Amino acid sequence: MKQLFQHAAVTEGVIVRVAVNFLPEQSRVDAGKWFWVYHIRIENDGDQPIQLLTRHWRITDGRGLVNFVDGDGVVGEQPLLRPGQSHDYVSGCPLGTPQGSMQGHYTMQRADGTLLEVAIPFFPLAAPATAS
Repeated sequence: MKQLFQHAAVTEGVIVRVAVNFLPEQSRVDAGKWFWVYHIRIENDGDQPIQLLTRHWRITDGRGLVNFVDGDGVVGEQPLLRPGQSHDYVSGCPLGTPQGSMQGHYTMQRADGTLLEVAIPFFPLAAPATAS
């Protein structure tokens, strides 16, 4: 099945695309726990290799509570992308509310050693309404 990327951001030739899906089978709505999975594709449309070093996320729940997540790489990897290459990964986000949002940036290093802050687009997290 071809993934439909709903959100995208471009920073100096690096494109970050995001597709997000609510996972009812991983959620426990009765216990106040909702879970989403997101698929990210990072594309290097620039003219030199770049390596993803770190990630920075700003996760906001439906009450406006903000949680920051920082770390090395993505899902245990620090991929090197040559011009024209892309890297895909999938991760998840639990929340204590049925809606929220995520956004952030990656710190990447160019072949010449300079650092580049690459935007991760804002994307909403929204569980479908359920009939009571």
